[in-house]
Amino acid sequence: MTTSTGLLIADLVGVAVFAASGASAAVAKRLDLFGVAFVGFVAALGGGIFRDLAIGEVPPLAFGDWRYAATAAITAGAVFWLHPQLARLRTTVLLLDAAGLALFTVTGTLKALDAQVPAVGACVIGMLSGIGGGLGRDLLTGEIPVVLRREIYAVAALAGAVVVAVLQRVGQAGPAPIAAAAVLIFVVRVVALRRRWAVPVATLRPPRTQDPGPDPR
Repeated sequence: MTTSTGLLIADLVGVAVFAASGASAAVAKRLDLFGVAFVGFVAALGGGIFRDLAIGEVPPLAFGDWRYAATAAITAGAVFWLHPQLARLRTTVLLLDAAGLALFTVTGTLKALDAQVPAVGACVIGMLSGIGGGLGRDLLTGEIPVVLRREIYAVAALAGAVVVAVLQRVGQAGPAPIAAAAVLIFVVRVVALRRRWAVPVATLRPPRTQDPGPDPR
């Protein structure tokens, strides 16, 4: 299997899992069939569209290759019709989102490196490729985007992108090491959810009221 074929397969798998994640979130919000398909499409392809525009690949693969849109639409439709069999939709959404985050971060970083983007920029593009779909999904379903909460989300994607860039630099960017980087992102995200790891947030203190002083009476 060539590198390009491997990237295509990983890309399409990422499209499928993010489409399922977006469609599951839309079903939980009781959207209609079009709404479920649209949220699934945005969740699946939003990060990839950003990635392709950032590296100058025009038109983005989401529009230039029918397999991307077809994969997103078929997956979202399947989730819509089969959702009664999907128990505990929230857990399903979170696991699918973690898998999509891992796959899109890895493929986004690799594509940016292949496009001769410097390592730092490639890591940023990889991270944004991973979080873009979930960001669009949360905005469309009326949720505060996960990436803006305390949860370990973008941090996991950025750490995985750095691992991919380092592997590429030392000449170890084969299928097994890259798959290990994707597994790392997935595991960090899932463990962070289960153990409630969080990024520190600013502590807000109530404003001090001015002491009015002694009563002149």
